[in-house]
Amino acid sequence: MQKIIGAKGKIQDIDSFLKKIVTLSSRYDMVIQVVNADFVYGKDHLFSAVEHTIRSFKNRMNSLKSLSLEMLLYASGERQIQKAIEKIGIKKGNQKIAFIFIKANNRKISDDEVEHVLSSLNLKRDDKVLEGDVDTLKRFGITEDELSTIPESKYGDLLLEKVALVDIVK
Repeated sequence: MQKIIGAKGKIQDIDSFLKKIVTLSSRYDMVIQVVNADFVYGKDHLFSAVEHTIRSFKNRMNSLKSLSLEMLLYASGERQIQKAIEKIGIKKGNQKIAFIFIKANNRKISDDEVEHVLSSLNLKRDDKVLEGDVDTLKRFGITEDELSTIPESKYGDLLLEKVALVDIVK
């Protein structure tokens, strides 16, 4: 099962933050990935990244051995992990963060687990950070020319296309 949520808070030290994520992932027997929500255009963006990641592992087409890092490639639309981290990795300071939680065998992710993860990281849930806008698309690398080719109601499709293109450029 998968769950995607947004949160806000201040990150003092990235290494310490990521170590806590690893510890919490182990404690709850799930994959937890975090990305900079300034580059997220809705939950569909991240659900698509999860689907592509899982499919790449099933078909043995994954580039990386880690499910969470492979997910970062797809979520960023990049094929190199360093570029993916630079693009959508979390930064020090006040942050809007998107969380992706995955449990194997379709096991449910409880609200208590999510709340404990957020409180352990001193973050407050805020799903509004996942909504995205035209500026989000531009930060992601989508150009005015690309935006002008489709109606606004289809803007999210441009980003989903970037996620899907990772399969082709791998």
